Amino acid sequence: MNGPTTTQLLSKAVGASNELALASGGGSSAVKIFLILTALSFGTALVLSVTSFTRIVIVLSFLRQALGTPQLPPNQVLIGLSLFLTLFIMAPTARRVQEQAFQPLMDDKISLGEALQRAQGPLSDWMLKQTHEEDLRLFFEVSASARPARGEAVPFTVLVPAFMVSELGTAFRMGLFLFVPMLLIDLLVAVVLMSLGMMMVPPTMVALPLKLGVFLLAGGWHLVVSSLIRSF
Repeated sequence: MNGPTTTQLLSKAVGASNELALASGGGSSAVKIFLILTALSFGTALVLSVTSFTRIVIVLSFLRQALGTPQLPPNQVLIGLSLFLTLFIMAPTARRVQEQAFQPLMDDKISLGEALQRAQGPLSDWMLKQTHEEDLRLFFEVSASARPARGEAVPFTVLVPAFMVSELGTAFRMGLFLFVPMLLIDLLVAVVLMSLGMMMVPPTMVALPLKLGVFLLAGGWHLVVSSLIRSF
């Protein structure tokens, strides 16, 4: 089913906003604020598709499952932690967008369309660093489009899906590294209980405090958060 993509919707919104800005005589501050708030309506899609949020929330969800506490920490805590880690990681890129695009737009030095083009540069640079070459090559081949020359920008229609696929692959690999040691503890507990003939004791009842103890003694939260930040 071929529906409009996020990029197409944003393009239509930009076109409509430019027409509105021209009709208002170049765009007053009130019109600009209205246009910015309209763009923020796509905030959820942007956070999921062009930031570090996806990798972080998936890895933290894997950690919760590996520990055997599918409801702890609650979803609100995981999402809140993921959002603030995303803000921390994306701060340098957001600062470049603010200096190159947002501030000149608010100072009436550039149009909204030019501001969006300028904002695309820092985001593209950051996403390219996180995108695997094979994923980027795949979407260029599927779209039957030529690779841009050195120094030219990669189209968002190719870069964003390639970036998201790369993020999913990286997140699942990190999740696997979290699962393996916890799985070994589960297997060890099951073997010990079987050898003692304690077949009626649920292995998870014994394995859960052991996994939590090992995780806390190893400084698990510090290690996981540190690994997530350094992976970018």
